[in-house]
Amino acid sequence: MTTATAHLSWPRRAETWLDGYGKPGWIAAMVLGFILFWPIGLALLAYMIWGKQMFGKSCRSKLHHGSGAMRSSGNSAFDAYKSDMLKRLEDEQAAFDAFLTRLREAKDKSEFDMFMEENRRRRETETREEA
Repeated sequence: MTTATAHLSWPRRAETWLDGYGKPGWIAAMVLGFILFWPIGLALLAYMIWGKQMFGKSCRSKLHHGSGAMRSSGNSAFDAYKSDMLKRLEDEQAAFDAFLTRLREAKDKSEFDMFMEENRRRRETETREEA
C-alpha cells in the first residue's frame, strides 16, 4: 500500500486498485460479483453506470480537452495544411449533405407522383365501373 492510498477507506482503495486495471478490471469484478453473489454484481454494475466508471474517464477527457483538431502543433506549415484540409473536408461534407438532401427530395417526389398516378387510375376505374 502506498502512502497516497494509506489514508483512504477500503472502498476507495478498492476503487483505486480497480481503476488501475481500467474497464477490463471493473468488468471482471462485476462478473465475479454476479458469480459469487448476484447483488454484489448488480451493485457493481450500478456503480459503474451511475458512478461514471463505465463511460466516464475516457469519454469525459475527450470532451473536456477537445478533439485536438484545432490545437496548434507548433509547426506553422503543418498547421496551415491541417486547417486547409479541415476546411476542404467540411466543404465536402456540406456538399455531400446537400446531395443527399436532393436525392431524398427526388425520391420523395417520385414516390408521391407514383401514388398520385395510382390514385388517379383507381378513381378512373371506379368511375367506369359505376357507369
